[in-house]
Amino acid sequence: MEDKRKTPRRRVLKAGIIEFGGAIDCTVRNLSNIGAALDVVSPVGIPERFTLFLPAEGRRLPCRVVWRKEKRIGVTFDEMPPKAG
Repeated sequence: MEDKRKTPRRRVLKAGIIEFGGAIDCTVRNLSNIGAALDVVSPVGIPERFTLFLPAEGRRLPCRVVWRKEKRIGVTFDEMPPKAG
């Protein structure tokens, strides 16, 4: 399968919180400087735009959803964050 991403993503396993007036726990499965894939219990109720909080790094990343699957969503970051780490 051809990877059509603009920037390669690294596989990771990090806790995250989707913030949008409410909060939903998620797991960051892969990450790059421009986007990420997030595992969620259900994508239902998650808005098109939200903030991804990475507690271990103390970072908040404004996101936009670009795709949704049964228990995973793909996001792009609205502004370029510092290098993923």
